[in-house]
Amino acid sequence: IGVDLGLKEFATIVLNDNDKHIVKVFKSLKDKYKQISLRKKRLDRKISKRLLENKKKGNVTKSQNFKKLFKKRLKLTQRITNIQKDNIYQCISYMVKSKPKRIVIEDLNIKGMMKNKKLAKWISFNQFYNFKRILSYKCEMNGIDLVIADRWFPSSKTCSCCGAIKKSLSLSERTYICDCGYIEDRDINAAINLSNYSH
Repeated sequence: IGVDLGLKEFATIVLNDNDKHIVKVFKSLKDKYKQISLRKKRLDRKISKRLLENKKKGNVTKSQNFKKLFKKRLKLTQRITNIQKDNIYQCISYMVKSKPKRIVIEDLNIKGMMKNKKLAKWISFNQFYNFKRILSYKCEMNGIDLVIADRWFPSSKTCSCCGAIKKSLSLSERTYICDCGYIEDRDINAAINLSNYSH
């Protein structure tokens, strides 16, 4: 199995069975997260407003309505955590149940990626480090060889058909087009290359 992790799609999985490629895509749950975080922001505003009012009145005791708001906020925070965990466990469960000989994932520079302010929020939400940690012990439990591909392995830039490597490939290019005539989704192409990775 080759696994390409991303932000648009959480994980693109390719099961390579005698050059027959079975593709499974786990979508990023950004839309669900956005809906819940908006509700959470509204509650945060209400809570901070109540706290300011209490300060002005010199009232330290919190009303029952305030406690209800706080409980709602805690529930939403828990819901976000559950969404993240559920996506990770469903993805790993699918791979482990396929009983592969080995699973190949990228060695992502998460610290470096987090420096990009535009991407940091979604990298944090997808919890790639947790994914790697959970996958590691699940593979150990099930006798599956987990391979971490070299950080400089050009999985996205390499054509999985002829092996040609592109000099540059921008993040906006979602389709891999090779001079040999091979056209494939960028993430699927990368996952195929990872499934063929030799170390």
